Amino acid sequence: MRRRRQSGFTLIELIISITLVALLATSLLMAMRSGFLTFEKTTARLDLNRRVMSVEQILGRELSGAIPEMGLCATSSGNAARWPMFVGEPESLRLISSYSMEQGARGRPSILVFQVIRAPQGGVRLVVNESPWTGPASTIPFCLDGRLVAPPVNEKSFVLADKLMTCRFTYLERTENSNDLKVQPVWNRPDLPSGVHVQMIPLVPDSSRLPLMSVTATIRINKQVQGTYVDQ
Repeated sequence: MRRRRQSGFTLIELIISITLVALLATSLLMAMRSGFLTFEKTTARLDLNRRVMSVEQILGRELSGAIPEMGLCATSSGNAARWPMFVGEPESLRLISSYSMEQGARGRPSILVFQVIRAPQGGVRLVVNESPWTGPASTIPFCLDGRLVAPPVNEKSFVLADKLMTCRFTYLERTENSNDLKVQPVWNRPDLPSGVHVQMIPLVPDSSRLPLMSVTATIRINKQVQGTYVDQ
């Protein structure tokens, strides 16, 4: 009898096939891993860029929403006197704004106190404390003899910008006889300035992320804080 020929794989062919499949699977997994890592880095970079843009927008809206109001201020004699609430210094600023981080532009006005403080990892950071504006008496904890009393930085403070080399406020004044703006390092006048400039310089420049830009906010309200109007 003639034996039938049986087709199949030899052991060597099977080992070679398994090795090729393993190599292909390893290459595919490495390519997928590289793609996932690239996706994570891109997502993280986009998140950082969105955060930088969000900080600039929030800061601009808070400053542009300044309200010309008088508030009660404690005095050294123990009494209370009325003072304008917009008080600006190079590293601190107090104002009443129609915009807050908690309620946006549709909530009630808030007392905002900006401070430039030292950061634990080096450099400085810009923080803001928000408190609801419920009337002139609500400003007493933040004012003494017309000067700013900065609240303590705690878990309720918002960190607007971190890892900065410098952060400084300057105030823009529009002259009566010219459209040019004069830069003032301090603002302790009864009326509001024409704008506020916040200069922020990163501690370590990073070319891989969107740089934190300085913010210039225009204050368009020209109401006299201490003036008397017909409808009052």
